[in-house]
Amino acid sequence: MKLKLKGYVLVVVRLSDVTKSYGQHTAVSELSLNVPAGSLYGFIGPNGSGKTTTIRMILRIIHQDRGQIEVLGHTSASAANDDVGYLPEERGLYKKLTVRGMLMYYANLKGMSRHDAGMAVSDWLERFELSDWASKKIETLSKGMSQKVQFIASIIAKPKLLILDEPFSGLDPVNTEAIRAAILKLQQEGTTIIFSTHDMSVAENMCDFIFMIYQGNKVLDGTLEEIKARYGADSIRLRWEGTTSDLQAMPEVQRVIDMGGYQELQLRGDPQRVLHQLVAKGNVQLFEVAEPSLHDIFIRIAGPEATDGQPAMAQVGAQA
Repeated sequence: MKLKLKGYVLVVVRLSDVTKSYGQHTAVSELSLNVPAGSLYGFIGPNGSGKTTTIRMILRIIHQDRGQIEVLGHTSASAANDDVGYLPEERGLYKKLTVRGMLMYYANLKGMSRHDAGMAVSDWLERFELSDWASKKIETLSKGMSQKVQFIASIIAKPKLLILDEPFSGLDPVNTEAIRAAILKLQQEGTTIIFSTHDMSVAENMCDFIFMIYQGNKVLDGTLEEIKARYGADSIRLRWEGTTSDLQAMPEVQRVIDMGGYQELQLRGDPQRVLHQLVAKGNVQLFEVAEPSLHDIFIRIAGPEATDGQPAMAQVGAQA
């Protein structure tokens, strides 16, 4: 269920003109961003664009050079730590500990009592069908099991803010669905969630807001509806008998993206003219004028032939 925001909204994470550089390289440039309470905020962008740097600044793992970062109403380095859960992209668990021992340790770090921690650990192990593995050492677990244990560790203390860096990376469909369902349930219970992903379909289906950073600059920030409205209905979903080279030869077709079951075209001309040309060349099973997918928008901004990824285009529907 998408978040419905009305009236005044509490901001859980606020970045104001934040800049971070490493030597001559500016990783993040004058970034402003507001994450509303209870939202599921997707962070997207190519590798090396500044996503992880932004996340680490929010977590105070690294410090910004300029600007201000406020998390749960605090700007100090440690004030909000016990209310923040974090699942890093680089997974790391103590392999010699048992599953229960590992989770109890994390719960203790977050200030939970032994009784509350024990109840929470048992509950989450049951939800993820890991109860039979509670006394097994981490090193005996499969990759999927280990990732579920690490996810539990990040949410065991019921954080007010949960930050997930590529939470579905390397998971099979069954484990992906288990964690996806858990994320949505946490949001329904009031947790604000930030997660980064390279999977545009995941971001499109799950997120209330999308933030995209490219070459250190914010290029998208808003709801999916706002972002798509900016790019207009210039996309065609197509399934036909012809070839990609035939499509690319049409002057009205600016870009062709193969989506597997269909192709997505970006046009710069009349869709009806394109349809007539296609019918003349082969059987057309699907021809749908539609808003561009998030995948298409991402490619337009950051793909090898991108022309839209300029810093000046930032601020789509940015929160005040």
